[in-house]
Amino acid sequence: MEWLPVYDDIRVAVSADHRFGTDAILLSHFATPAPGETVCELGTGCGAIALRLAATGRPSAVHGVDIQPEAIGLAQAGAEAFPGTPRPTFAVGDWRNFREIAPAGSFRRVVCNPPYFPPDSGEKSREAAVRLARHEQLDTLDTLCGAASWLVQSGGSFCLCHRPERLAAVLAALTRHKLEPKRLQPVQKRGDTAPWLFLLEARRDGKPGLTWLPPLVLYTDTGEPSPAMREIYRELPPEKGDKNHA
Repeated sequence: MEWLPVYDDIRVAVSADHRFGTDAILLSHFATPAPGETVCELGTGCGAIALRLAATGRPSAVHGVDIQPEAIGLAQAGAEAFPGTPRPTFAVGDWRNFREIAPAGSFRRVVCNPPYFPPDSGEKSREAAVRLARHEQLDTLDTLCGAASWLVQSGGSFCLCHRPERLAAVLAALTRHKLEPKRLQPVQKRGDTAPWLFLLEARRDGKPGLTWLPPLVLYTDTGEPSPAMREIYRELPPEKGDKNHA
């Protein structure tokens, strides 16, 4: 176990199997809650996103759930060292059994950085924890959106990030579960490159109407962090948080 900075003086306990990447930092910034909101993170891993959201001081409660006990152990270590309020809570849980996580409509905001790769794509890691973090199961998107729809209040938000090639599947899964896409932001490494990620907010029982936000460009042509990237990372140097997704 080691400790990595995640927001100002907040640190996260990580291991070889459970770490966080740039996508987690970007999603937590995109999903910043309104004051007083209750937040649930599904697939919290080591708890980096949940800890960052709590560190803003805006939500009234933050709860993280993950299927892997080792990940929850790391997240709980981070919560014990958390100096502010609200102190996040974490529990082992499976979003496929979402009724066991909390009663319907328990949260105003649900957040998830899900596995990106379809089950039949790419070479899979020998490590079970890494496979779970990187590769979907056959029904991952559908069960994830079903869980978010159950947990979030009507009018509340579900925020996630994913790869551009999965956008159509994500939109279809959201709308099947009464989660209306409302804000979509592509993320590019440079201004002249194609998006490698998108950030998306959907609203439970929302009316149709999707706003495309300007692309979030991470680096300048010379390879320096862009002004937007510097603002998101604040006092956290990008190279310290730039770990692989898994």
